[in-house]
Amino acid sequence: SSGINAEWPLRPGKHVTDMDVNKIGTALSDHAQKKIISTRIRCARNLSFFPLNTCGTKESREEISTLMEGVFSTFTGDLAGKFYRHTTMSEDEIKELVDKHFLFRGKDKMQAASGYHADWPHGRGIFVSKDEKFLMWLNEGDHLRIISMEQGGDIPSVFDRLGRGAAAVEKGLQEVTKRDEVYMSHPVLGMITCCPTNIGTGMRGSVHIIIPKLIAKIGFEGIDKVARSMNCQARGSTGEHSEVIDRVDISNWRRLGYPEYNLVEDMIKCVNVISQMEDEIDG
Repeated sequence: SSGINAEWPLRPGKHVTDMDVNKIGTALSDHAQKKIISTRIRCARNLSFFPLNTCGTKESREEISTLMEGVFSTFTGDLAGKFYRHTTMSEDEIKELVDKHFLFRGKDKMQAASGYHADWPHGRGIFVSKDEKFLMWLNEGDHLRIISMEQGGDIPSVFDRLGRGAAAVEKGLQEVTKRDEVYMSHPVLGMITCCPTNIGTGMRGSVHIIIPKLIAKIGFEGIDKVARSMNCQARGSTGEHSEVIDRVDISNWRRLGYPEYNLVEDMIKCVNVISQMEDEIDG
């Protein structure tokens, strides 16, 4: 659980969900943007009228998948796309989605131990927008993972798309189910997620940034120490425990007690500092 939410201010107060990109008060510096390869922001959601997937069944997962197929049909504009079910994907479709690093495969031992992968692959699927910048995972762990991503460092664009996508999902669910409240949530704790480290916003915003000189000088551990001091964390660019060569993944560390725009701003501030540290190294 890595203490992600350990610093949460233990005070009574209503959890606020706010993905207004205009409330981000810090701009990404030009020197940082030039070093960013890609940007990805995702959030987790669970439906209040189904069990969490640690206790889910083949039937509950398949019902969620069928329900969401109806929701996807309500998407318009740049959010519109195609839904692929794991049970009916062709080999060519699987290869294409794997090669693009879109597809989840259900091979995580820690997740398997929790019951995430029971009745695999039934009820699992991935939605991909036509421009491949808006994706959703169904029943990977949480019922829904809403994902906005693109190449380069236009963080506001990625965050704005996530906000629009999350709103479209909620509106579509309300229309299809005729329910006002569709998500599993708590007035103080925010969104309820399978993994306790995601409770609150359920959001992780990250960039892959090229900083070879800083890696050579202070190492991954040194970069992570800087990130942690700014409420962020560093990871390898191909996963949580992957090797670091010339690039790292920088993301917000906190999930709970703050609105989403605050957490994206945490990441922007951290990336600005790390980029400047890279530029200050000779050679």
